[in-house]
Amino acid sequence: METTTDITPILEQASTGSRLTPDQLRRLLSSDDWTSIAAAGHRERVRRHGSQVATWTAFRVINYTNHCDIDCSFCSFKDEIESQRGYTLTMEQIEAKTLEAKELGCDAIFFQGGVHPHLPLSYYTDAFRMISGHGMHVRALSPVEVFRLAGKEGLSVPELLGILKEAGLGSVPGAGAEILTERMRQILSPKKLSWRDWCETMGHCHRAGLPGSCNIVFGSSETLDDLVDHLTYLRDQQDLTGGFLSFVPWVFQAQTKNFPIRHVKSWEYLRMVGAARLFLDNIPHIEVSIMVLGRELAELGLYSGADDISSIVIEENVLASRGLKTMRAAERYLTEAGFTPRRRTLGYQLMG
Repeated sequence: METTTDITPILEQASTGSRLTPDQLRRLLSSDDWTSIAAAGHRERVRRHGSQVATWTAFRVINYTNHCDIDCSFCSFKDEIESQRGYTLTMEQIEAKTLEAKELGCDAIFFQGGVHPHLPLSYYTDAFRMISGHGMHVRALSPVEVFRLAGKEGLSVPELLGILKEAGLGSVPGAGAEILTERMRQILSPKKLSWRDWCETMGHCHRAGLPGSCNIVFGSSETLDDLVDHLTYLRDQQDLTGGFLSFVPWVFQAQTKNFPIRHVKSWEYLRMVGAARLFLDNIPHIEVSIMVLGRELAELGLYSGADDISSIVIEENVLASRGLKTMRAAERYLTEAGFTPRRRTLGYQLMG
């Protein structure tokens, strides 16, 4: 572990707006002075967004299928393609979920599922036209879903994105990243995209006018170098294409017996939030996920560099949810945490 005196010059440099190097990030993420890092992250958050407002949003997750031919070691959601236990939602089921979400006050649908090799392009375009036709923003797919669908249809990724955007696709989340190093890709999900393909696919999305988020999922067998490389790849990609609106630090949940996880201590998570806010100088927002972290730790995250709670989320089937379920609960939560709550769109436009 680094000592307090070791990181003071780094924090002072960050306070001037000077870009930190990956080596400096490494020193922050190995420091035991997490309180200074969290405090510096909060000061940067205040500089960017002020101290009064914290934002929230309201969307429904529609997991359209759990059939998947990618064997992520940490996932318990998928079923084999040939399995009779799996499902693929019909257009009628998707529309019913969309209308229910709209009735509850949501303005967006988060459309994701397993990587199903047999679903035609028309399934996605029909779904997106229907969802957007009801006035809902469509945030959909993940880089591996986009990449695989383009290959199946004999299209380039930019060609596919043009078709999907015309059908109503509005943004693409940076899902499926977990840890973007080849060592960890082989451990977590060797059938997913390499880190280069993941970044390139997200770059195509950004160039097509489809912004989104990026994240990290840690708490397994990653090393310090893996964490530093992951955040560096995200920052480098943002320098190139600029479409990441936010960064979300997640931790792994226990889902399968075959995937060992470690307990991420609260202070370790807050250190990540603060260090990310200082290092990711080109990504506007940092989100904390109440759904995964719980309310107490997420509140501390709002004082460590984060400015958004990534809630409320209606219907989540992949992860065990500890999140907020109503708009009133989101506003009360932020008010009790000491902030003025403001609702936003998935594109970070303030509402109301």
